[in-house]
Amino acid sequence: MISRLGAQRLHNTLQHLLILTGMSLLLAVPAWLLAGSAGVLWAFCLVILTLYLGGRIPARLVLARTGAGALHRHQAPQLYRVMALLYRRAGITQPPALFYVPSPDLNAFAVGDARDGGIAVTEGLLRNLPLRELAGVLAHEVSHLRHGDTRVMSMAATMTRLTVWGTMLVQLALIAMLPSAMAGEFRMPWLELLAVGLAPLASTLLQLALSRNREFTADLEAMTLTRDPQGLADALETLERRNGIWLTTLFGRQQLPGWLRYLQTHPPTTERVQRLMALAERQGPRPSSSRPYRPREPLVESRPERHGHRYWLGRRR
Repeated sequence: MISRLGAQRLHNTLQHLLILTGMSLLLAVPAWLLAGSAGVLWAFCLVILTLYLGGRIPARLVLARTGAGALHRHQAPQLYRVMALLYRRAGITQPPALFYVPSPDLNAFAVGDARDGGIAVTEGLLRNLPLRELAGVLAHEVSHLRHGDTRVMSMAATMTRLTVWGTMLVQLALIAMLPSAMAGEFRMPWLELLAVGLAPLASTLLQLALSRNREFTADLEAMTLTRDPQGLADALETLERRNGIWLTTLFGRQQLPGWLRYLQTHPPTTERVQRLMALAERQGPRPSSSRPYRPREPLVESRPERHGHRYWLGRRR
């Protein structure tokens, strides 16, 4: 299994680098048309500055927007034991931090990074997943923290926004020069204009592809953290059944259109499960019970209150 894991990691890393290279080239097109090589330099300086500042944004600012509450160790002892094990295996030295979002949706997300961050879970997730499946979801989010995926996606979003803004400036400049072009004073660079026109769409699609790439990587790392790929696979299928209802309502029960996957931030669940199972083929079978696992005590003994902006903005962490 080690060789297959290594090959999959290498594949994901190369795909990640290729996507970022493609986004960089798309950003360079409008920047070069506007100001030549100096414009390209300034564009990438803005990307680097945004990446630096994005890593300094406290996680509490994100939590303030969700109305989350701090879930303390005494309120969820089982979850904190799982988190402590995952953090130790991931090599994260900061103490685990969990947050509770009073939402019926089945969702979990990482905020911040390994230095200052944590994982937020919704009420719907806690009510619908047993501990084994929930451990797989937590491991997936720990992987996002470990690799700083929030910073990577922030950089990709910045590159896309700069590409869009650069394209708009090029279009405004062309409108201003349109009378001169009609008078025959200069030739319209049609090939460059076509590239500029397609750049925002292409950059957005690459940003979505990068998000799907990071999800595949997080699945892979979660499997190595929990050593239980079946738990994560079962959790993904549960989330698909609950969260994919709107897609079924929109397109009916038939197979969803193939083009839809290119507009999603997450890969198809079936593909994610297949990759997990393919990588776990050489792992010994895990003993299973005929009945689903149910903890003897609730995962969360008491729910924290919903906190607004004032609470989180006043906290140091």
